[in-house]
Amino acid sequence: MEPKDINFAAMPQTAVNVVTKPAEFFQEMPKIGGFLEPLAFVIIMGVITGIIQAILSFIGLGHGAGYRGGIMASFSVIIFMPIFAAIGSFIGAAILFVIWKLMGSQENYETAYRCGAYLMALSPITTIIGVVPYAGGIITMAIYVFYLVTASVHVHNIPSQKAWLVFGIIGVIFVIFGLFAEHKVRNMGSEMGRWREMSENMRKEYQDTTKDRGKSFDEMLKQAEEMA
Repeated sequence: MEPKDINFAAMPQTAVNVVTKPAEFFQEMPKIGGFLEPLAFVIIMGVITGIIQAILSFIGLGHGAGYRGGIMASFSVIIFMPIFAAIGSFIGAAILFVIWKLMGSQENYETAYRCGAYLMALSPITTIIGVVPYAGGIITMAIYVFYLVTASVHVHNIPSQKAWLVFGIIGVIFVIFGLFAEHKVRNMGSEMGRWREMSENMRKEYQDTTKDRGKSFDEMLKQAEEMA
């Protein structure tokens, strides 16, 4: 497929169909057709996700909450997010391909890639949900498990119970590690906040002490002049 053959106008509706009608979408999704169009979809979704993350970070929400790196630093994620999404889409597809193969799928890597690529339609939604402390990570993982099970059943012809069992276990493991990591990050953020507050207090005390010393020195000079 050539870049000129990609139907960019249809991508918004594709994203809507993935989110609102996943079973129907995966039943009708072409299993072959090249990597270019799903990759373009990943990049576009990455740009949208980057914009959302930049806005959340700039207003003090999400993973960038509390960071004051300026407008350029906050919005640099718009540039890097689609790049990371494009690279990650191939790595994630390889992982999904192995999992589906172990579950009995007869589909190839390209089909696995197309499934994972179109699931990027969930990224803007889960980015917003992820703002909610702790619960956001649980809800996000539950959403991805549901859509991965749907793809497993309707694309890879894997029994529903097996798909729920495998991706359910994987989801629980990711939730546990995610909650632990978020707890550590939030504690680290609290510690950094306390250190910043202590540093600010010390700076103010130093400034006050310097002013007092300056006043005392001026008074001594004045007294010396009066004595002279």
